[in-house]
Amino acid sequence: MVTSKNSKRVLLSNDYTTLYQPTAHLDIQEYQLRRFIERKFADVTTPLVFFKDNTCFTDSYDEFHKWSCEHYADFWEALLIFTEIKLESGYDTVVDTCKNIIDFPRWFTGATLNYAENCLRGRDEDIAFISANSKCGLFSHSYFELRNDIMKLATALRLFGIKPIDVIGGFLPNSYHSCVAMFATSAIGATWCSASVDFGPSGVIDRFKQVNPKMLFTVEAVTYKGKLYDLSDKLNQIVADSFLNTVKCIPSPFIYEQVPFSHPLFIMFSSGTTGIPKAMVHTVGGTLLKHVEEHLIQANSQSCDRIFFYTTCGWMMWNWLMSFIFCGGSVVLYDESPLEPDSHIILKIASASKATIVGMGAKLYDEYAKMNLDFGSLYDLRSIRLIYSTGSPLKASTFQFIHNNIAPEAVIGSISGGTDIIGCFMGCSLSLPVHAGECQCVYLGMNVRAFDHSGEAVYDEQGELVCLTPFPSMPSHFVGDENNVLYKKAYFEKFNGVWAHGDYCQINSSTGGVVMLGRSDATLNRGGVRIGTAEIYSIVETFSEINDSIAVGQLISDFDDEHVLLFVKMANNCTLTDDLKHRICFQIRTMMSPRHVPDAIYSVKDIPYTNSGKKVELAVKRLINGKPVANISSIRNPEALEHFSTFKLK
Repeated sequence: MVTSKNSKRVLLSNDYTTLYQPTAHLDIQEYQLRRFIERKFADVTTPLVFFKDNTCFTDSYDEFHKWSCEHYADFWEALLIFTEIKLESGYDTVVDTCKNIIDFPRWFTGATLNYAENCLRGRDEDIAFISANSKCGLFSHSYFELRNDIMKLATALRLFGIKPIDVIGGFLPNSYHSCVAMFATSAIGATWCSASVDFGPSGVIDRFKQVNPKMLFTVEAVTYKGKLYDLSDKLNQIVADSFLNTVKCIPSPFIYEQVPFSHPLFIMFSSGTTGIPKAMVHTVGGTLLKHVEEHLIQANSQSCDRIFFYTTCGWMMWNWLMSFIFCGGSVVLYDESPLEPDSHIILKIASASKATIVGMGAKLYDEYAKMNLDFGSLYDLRSIRLIYSTGSPLKASTFQFIHNNIAPEAVIGSISGGTDIIGCFMGCSLSLPVHAGECQCVYLGMNVRAFDHSGEAVYDEQGELVCLTPFPSMPSHFVGDENNVLYKKAYFEKFNGVWAHGDYCQINSSTGGVVMLGRSDATLNRGGVRIGTAEIYSIVETFSEINDSIAVGQLISDFDDEHVLLFVKMANNCTLTDDLKHRICFQIRTMMSPRHVPDAIYSVKDIPYTNSGKKVELAVKRLINGKPVANISSIRNPEALEHFSTFKLK
């Protein structure tokens, strides 16, 4: 280990194990894009690999990334051309580079396109979607079937009077028919928003009442944890089975509605743990372009790939997953419990479907690590070339477990971004090594830094995740937010004119990798030094006696520092003894620093999580500081909050 020059924290980066090294002769789309850009922008008087400013990035991701940020308009234009995104009409300008990120500049003004038309480019006979169930049954849907189903539903929507100005809602499971509904909505230029069926009535109402969907798609029942759940008590209308029967024939040729690049595609919602969820509008062109960059360039996804990412329709990863269809590959869908009644079901489906890309929330990988089984021997997982993790920081020890026990040959892509950008700031690249505990790199075109409290960029120490220049997948606006007041308050108040994402991170100057440290509003403050909670969890949850944990700060009057309280959920038949507390504190002090050691450790029955698998640190912090929690509709297990109010200051 080494200590940073200002001794603010112990750095673990130099100790991180390398789990993947790229081979010497990779032929990946990232390299192809580099060569394409080098040819497009090279000075004709010099060798093609050199630019007019005498830079070259043929063999350097770092140089390529630097160029993509300094010349972001050129980069995103080149990407659009290289990936053959179809525009019905051309554009006047890529983006006004005289405008700053806080000015919300428009992209590709004048261009028109259709999201569904661009995505549905797979060959008729190839498999588009595979629906899986808890018995590992697999049901395939070809691109021919998908296109036909989308055109039929889109025609019905037009007959019903749905126009491009309308919003359509989905209260749906992660099923094939949900995918068809979304693509049909985009095919006619309307806007899609969805809520997961695990949301309660208030969670659904809080979201949909803001956008007034003209039509709602839903189901009457879902299966979860092996049981059938009736949803009719949550619904105020049922879509008639005869709806599609209004379509006597599909017009030939079917006309995809061509809309402006900045036309609304998705309305996404914030978690809502601090109030009514914010409704963020994401554009057709910006969403497609960003997702295509992540799937094709960063992950090298192709028509031969098959992706299985465990998600619900209420998480932005579902929208991100749908854009994978642009690659011409297959998407595996599963909507039942990932752990009950079969704790191996995700890996069983990955094996049965021969998935090449597998993804899920970091918490699920932690659950597999606790099982301590050699899953690579139990199931045939040799087809997996890339493993995604997101939702919360992936611990270095869990990186190692995935490498040793699930897919030794796979790239482990810890990706991080958010609903706010409907994509990622950082994640994976096949051209770079994987270091346990780190996102491999900042993504191309994303001008990311870690800022200290004074707004200076820092490396090898903790800082606020910020983005300095515009990118296409920024929300166009928030619903009902006149003059972008809420938008600016959400991202631009902390640092003037710079997007502050609300995450705490550390950028490794040696590897270029990024260690995610949790939400910045949940970071702990000790003597003016901010501590990411993920660092504490990475130590605490290695104890076999501990099932889960959450750390929050308690503010005490007339006391400069926060008191750090650590709450632990014990493993079966284990007790929180004084000896265990001592061992936890000793390990935290040894592996991190004395500042990381909690002031008190308490046992609780459960740890609260959002529906997308994030620990609800801010809600717990509010409770122990005597403040109410404004909204619990997005919390998966709200009953877990009840116990924390007993720890508030008297």
